[in-house]
Amino acid sequence: MTPHTVPALRLTALTGEDQRWHHRPLYAEIVHRAHAAGLAGASVFRGIEGFGASALVHTSRLLSVGDDLPVAIVVVDREDRIRAFLPQLDELLDRCLVTLDACEVLRPADPPQEER
Repeated sequence: MTPHTVPALRLTALTGEDQRWHHRPLYAEIVHRAHAAGLAGASVFRGIEGFGASALVHTSRLLSVGDDLPVAIVVVDREDRIRAFLPQLDELLDRCLVTLDACEVLRPADPPQEER
């Protein structure tokens, strides 16, 4: 099969693992909202080092501040579905940075029709 691509939009939310929304980790809140919205999927990636608006470097290295490591939540779906989801993040924007990137999703080609 020859693969082909379809256009999509990638939403990336960057935050710290200690950020909370009503006593729940912020990354979990975003994943559950994406799931409830019926989006194609969401993944959470934990970083090993980073800094944000506070300018404090958070790192997993020994003898360093090892709390509140960076976290990236990535959601990829069709552009219309991602854009329809954005209002659900409005109240969370003071706790994370959200970026949108156009991307392409690799899909397998349709199998050839068997001749009769």
